[in-house]
Amino acid sequence: MYVRVVRFTDVNAERLQGLLERIEQSDGPPPGVPSTGITIMFDEGQGTAVVLQHFATAEDMEAGARVMAAMDASETPGTRVSVDATEVKLERKP
Repeated sequence: MYVRVVRFTDVNAERLQGLLERIEQSDGPPPGVPSTGITIMFDEGQGTAVVLQHFATAEDMEAGARVMAAMDASETPGTRVSVDATEVKLERKP
């Protein structure tokens, strides 16, 4: 499994809520993004968010990254400050 980790600053609750509503109403990820899941974490006190985009393969992650990099800033929860393309080496759940 692969995860694209995107960090944002300047995130406010109203803007994030609008994004969450659009995601909830959609039929899945945006066209061209072969994601298997998404996790969004928000620290309201600091105005930051971390978005984890899950992918089955490195190739899928690269394809999704191209689409997401071209996304208009108004479609994101805040100012994108970093992106990490990672391979999950361990995931442990009870």
